[in-house]
Amino acid sequence: MSRLTNKVCVITGAAGDIGQAAARLFIAEGARVVLVDRDAAKLEQLITELGQAHAISVVADVSNDLEVRACMATAVKHFGGLDVVLANAGIAGPAGKTLEHCLVEEFDQVMTVNVRSAWLAIKHAAPLLRARGGGSIVVTSSVMGLVAAGMAGPYVTSKHALIGLAKTAAVELARDKIRVNTVNPAPVESRMMREIEHGFTPADENKAKKAILATIPFRRYVHTDEVAKMMLFLASDDSSFCTGSSYLVDGGLVAI
Repeated sequence: MSRLTNKVCVITGAAGDIGQAAARLFIAEGARVVLVDRDAAKLEQLITELGQAHAISVVADVSNDLEVRACMATAVKHFGGLDVVLANAGIAGPAGKTLEHCLVEEFDQVMTVNVRSAWLAIKHAAPLLRARGGGSIVVTSSVMGLVAAGMAGPYVTSKHALIGLAKTAAVELARDKIRVNTVNPAPVESRMMREIEHGFTPADENKAKKAILATIPFRRYVHTDEVAKMMLFLASDDSSFCTGSSYLVDGGLVAI
């Protein structure tokens, strides 16, 4: 039997590279999925690819309380319940700036999109997961939630905050058989990394990439499908006794 048969999942940040990879894998493993993002055009393309029998889309701002509540309710209304939430929405924010030189608006935007959205997902999913007798919440953090890096302060701060958020939720929701964990990828081969590379060395993006790769023992970025496989493990009953932890997909970055 597939690992997510009869499971209903909400994926935020579904139009992004990791979100798309997770959606494809979750559906291949038997899930029915609510795809949430602000990018209506990309969601439409994804629904066309995946099929309306398995997925529906909701265009929403995941930092908005009422819109997140509505997203979770959509899973119940359309598919009959909610079993898994992948809080995956996030942005990189300013790269190549010290904390001293970041603007207040830049810092606030990263914290709002990356952290508030995950908190709102947990807040509004918890009652629905409880009603199903338990479930899994998977939060996309980063290897930068476990180590420090200069010139990306808002992002690093937000990813550390997500780990604290997930651990707190794991303790609070354990009695309801709701598991909460973070996935912590190394730099991902994605559009976001192109933006980050450009932010660090605008004149030569490849220079930044070489410097980043030098910190990863595998000497490559992680692929989105590799991240999605870890998300699948945490979403499925294979991780039935796993909660409050951070799961690295980092090619050994934290080991050195």
